[in-house]
Amino acid sequence: MRTIFGAGILAALALSVSAVRAEDAVRFAPLKAEELSPAQKAWADMISAPPRNAKFTAPPYRAYIRNPDLAPKLSNLSEYLRWNTSLPARLSEMAILITARHWTAQYEWSAHHPLAIKGGLDPKIADAIAKGTRPESTKDDEAALYDLGIALYRDKKVSDAVYKAALDKFGERGITDIIAIMGYYDMVSMMLITMQAGPANNGVQPLAVLEK
Repeated sequence: MRTIFGAGILAALALSVSAVRAEDAVRFAPLKAEELSPAQKAWADMISAPPRNAKFTAPPYRAYIRNPDLAPKLSNLSEYLRWNTSLPARLSEMAILITARHWTAQYEWSAHHPLAIKGGLDPKIADAIAKGTRPESTKDDEAALYDLGIALYRDKKVSDAVYKAALDKFGERGITDIIAIMGYYDMVSMMLITMQAGPANNGVQPLAVLEK
């Protein structure tokens, strides 16, 4: 992937972010507590507990809550993928950042960027992912994860060399964890894009638009 960096692009990005925020409450507008059905309220209470500490009015939960049969299944899956896989947070969050970059999912990127850094990912690696370039000075497991993710998203196939590197570092279970993380966050990205969720207001630089 190549980047487009210039005053015009950055200005357009800023305008698009403003437009997204203006539209943000229109699609899947936040529900009020008194509007929730018993099933919706039960799920909202569940996701408000640690370690998630989520608000049902925040993305992507305010979309999930529209489907109280599906919402618990999604949050149960994400509980495993975020906190209980065979991967450390440094790597699971890196996989999420790769997915957010693939989709230019602004909210997903801004929400998980701090978690990746807190988990031990070098900020320079996150910066390279944001620019659509292969990170330099990575640990072997980070390089193997990046190459697997890019092979899937860009090449739509996984070479023997990429597979062997991932297998050596993560084993078969770890590979399935990585693919499951990216697959789940593909769905999250599509949900966030559909609901026009802009970046979280946490100071993380929005993703620039990349060349096709």
